[in-house]
Amino acid sequence: MFASLAERLQETFKKLRGKGRLTESDVNEALREVRMALLEADVNFKVVKDFIARIKERAVGQELLASLNPAQHVIKIVHDELASLMGGSNSKINLAPKPPTVIMMVGLNGAGKTTTTAKLASLLRKQGRRPLMAAADVYRPAAVKQLEVLGKQLNVPVFTMDAGEDPVAIGVASVESAIMGARDIVIIDTAGRQEVNDELMAELETMKEAVSPHEILLVVDAMTGQAAVNVAETFNTRLGLDGVILTKLDGDTRGGAALSVRAVTGKPIKFAGVGEKLDALEQFHPDRMAERILGMGDMLTLIEKAQENFDTEQMAIMQKKIQNMEFTLDDFLDQLNQVKKLGPIDQILGMIPGLGGAKKLKDLQVDEKELVNVEAIIKSMTPAERTDPERVLNGSRKRRIASGSGTTVQEVNRLLKQFEQTRKMMKQLMDMEKTLKKGGKLAKNPFFS
Repeated sequence: MFASLAERLQETFKKLRGKGRLTESDVNEALREVRMALLEADVNFKVVKDFIARIKERAVGQELLASLNPAQHVIKIVHDELASLMGGSNSKINLAPKPPTVIMMVGLNGAGKTTTTAKLASLLRKQGRRPLMAAADVYRPAAVKQLEVLGKQLNVPVFTMDAGEDPVAIGVASVESAIMGARDIVIIDTAGRQEVNDELMAELETMKEAVSPHEILLVVDAMTGQAAVNVAETFNTRLGLDGVILTKLDGDTRGGAALSVRAVTGKPIKFAGVGEKLDALEQFHPDRMAERILGMGDMLTLIEKAQENFDTEQMAIMQKKIQNMEFTLDDFLDQLNQVKKLGPIDQILGMIPGLGGAKKLKDLQVDEKELVNVEAIIKSMTPAERTDPERVLNGSRKRRIASGSGTTVQEVNRLLKQFEQTRKMMKQLMDMEKTLKKGGKLAKNPFFS
């Protein structure tokens, strides 16, 4: 996500930090680099021009002179302006005072509109809502069937009508169905086209008039960069958008769409698609995205993901096991599967401050295949071997495990060593936490000498 832009900006600010005092010339040089990085990232030219002007006004004025650490202050200014550029704060769905809330999903073919409709339904259901999806795309082959399949996977109802029905009639009937079925949100998956044309817009305008949506959300592919911004501008002019959902943001190495769409249309990015799975839709937080771009990590999103995916009761049991040194390889595997629920490992690492730097992540090769091997090794062990590997395992047993898991004895030994180190480290951390909670002093730690 934003890899090329992030790397350029982080390198620029690294040079800036190396200077004790900053002159106006230093700031101008850094801003030239920032300007080039943004243009190469396919950010709208006028947006870049205004962005650089705002930073320069703040970075060479009294605000900088009063700062104790000028380099950090410039980086903070860039962070604040980046967040402001993308919308400032998170924008939420406008819920109707009297249900159901009607959401129209619009966009061109290929942007991922139908899948995003399902992802949004999944996200809203987790927030305690009762969504209904309406299949109003009667032109694209299998669009209705696709939404029905996704609805079954999510256990979210899908409203459909006979093939050949008028999409506007489907939209109106879906709202009536939601009222009858006590559904508080209707998400209408409308038809798209290969390109913006009058026929598409006229149909969507008629749909808007008929269903009176509380939200019109445009789904655009972030990887199309400036083209996505142009599409957003056209849709906004004709329909009056309430927000944008950027899909494929996890594959967007440049960032042109994310950094331009709000400035050009005046409409916020409300959600971002960050993967193919049906839970891979996140609320878009401009301040957190600015932190990711500048290599500062994104701990708030990571914590939210953990709270959403981790079983708190199970975590409490696990803490007790660690404290009593009863943590087994079965527990180790459970924890591994919990972490895998958070998403791809490189995305998780990118949210941790200090590891978020684009260059560091590029240098750090994350091999998902190793996690598969770990699972295979543990599952090839007997219950006794998983519970007390140190006492039970010998050479012949390790050879049997390696053969059963399709790995080598060396890989089995490496896993056992990692497990033992992890168990000891987790115990140390818990002991340190207990000491701090009691207000006591920590003994000298070899890691912090």
